[in-house]
Amino acid sequence: MNAIKDSVHDYVDVDGVAQDLLDAEAVQRLRYVKQLSTVRLVYPSANHTRFEHSLGVYHLAGRALDQLGVDGSRAEAVQAAALLHDVGHGPYGHQTEGIIRRRLGRHHDDIHGLLGEGELAAVLESHGLDADVVADLVAGEGELGQLVSGELDVDRMDYLVRDAHHTGVPYGTIDHGRLLRSLTLVDGDLALAEGNVATAESVLVARALMNATVYRHHVSRIAGAMLERVCERLLDATDLAPEEFARMTDDELMAALRRHDETAEGAARLATRDLYKRAVWAELDAVPETVVGTDHERVRALETEIAEDAGVPERAVILDSPGRPSMPESSTRVVVNGDVRRLHEQSALVQGLQAAQRTQWRLGVYAPEELAETVGRAAVAVLDLDAGDATVETAAGDPVR
Repeated sequence: MNAIKDSVHDYVDVDGVAQDLLDAEAVQRLRYVKQLSTVRLVYPSANHTRFEHSLGVYHLAGRALDQLGVDGSRAEAVQAAALLHDVGHGPYGHQTEGIIRRRLGRHHDDIHGLLGEGELAAVLESHGLDADVVADLVAGEGELGQLVSGELDVDRMDYLVRDAHHTGVPYGTIDHGRLLRSLTLVDGDLALAEGNVATAESVLVARALMNATVYRHHVSRIAGAMLERVCERLLDATDLAPEEFARMTDDELMAALRRHDETAEGAARLATRDLYKRAVWAELDAVPETVVGTDHERVRALETEIAEDAGVPERAVILDSPGRPSMPESSTRVVVNGDVRRLHEQSALVQGLQAAQRTQWRLGVYAPEELAETVGRAAVAVLDLDAGDATVETAAGDPVR
């Protein structure tokens, strides 16, 4: 057994299949994929990686399995899934996920192809584990898959605390011990035992505060949107295969972006934090339903229309329209008076957090600083933004009616 020193969980004991998986190339690659991608342009100390996060998820999975009384090969399969749950991520993690999904038709937690053959498959087979079973667990399938991907998963338990620790914010703190000791299976569903409504609420509060201050920070959103656009140009303008793109590390991607004329300027802007500015920053109620969370093709068409209206180059306009606010953790199962209930059915706090999430939502239109005013005016017209009782901020400071 090896003991690995961790910044969050102290010592993580690694043995069995996990010890062998650690040396696999696909797992070692995660040392070079940052956990918080462009967030580190806001919080300089947020340089932790998906490798250390994966170790933390593995550690918490082991504690959860002990609590649930699961051992033997079933436990090993879950722990393998916990360690491997992020190997499907592309460079810069979630920032390139949309590109990979559109080009390859798969989500980062669909790792059947990665586990089906090669080094990872050989390691799993040597420990008597079925690669398809492990891949299904990563996707959250089955009774124990909920531990890896679900409302009460150990992935969330680790990243909230780890991300708060490395950014230095006080908001992501949750009580791992209480959460893990409260886990129970009821008719095949993962739930928190009697008396733990507040325990479940604490995860929602932590996630809501981290969303507002870290994950959805406007600078990170701008940088992430710029990165996505320049990566699309890289794939369109070169012979780089999407499969190769998906297996890059952060540094390999940045090097590729610097090498090509089509993407070198975008790479330089990201490397030097010379980011676009907010041309428009609009509340949810000011944005037409047809624009909220619209698909990628429609977003690109609207960007073209805004650029034409503003008389600026197309690549000088980025539209960032998130999907409608959601809070999957509100569906967490809790035992109350002997019955299993969804948290949103039991907690008045959930409604308040959902309302806060709605008021924090923003549509962004970004442009180079010298073009932001012009682009902002054009975007308001093209997107048919109507402030009413909501707020629409433009770079020009124009009132929006």
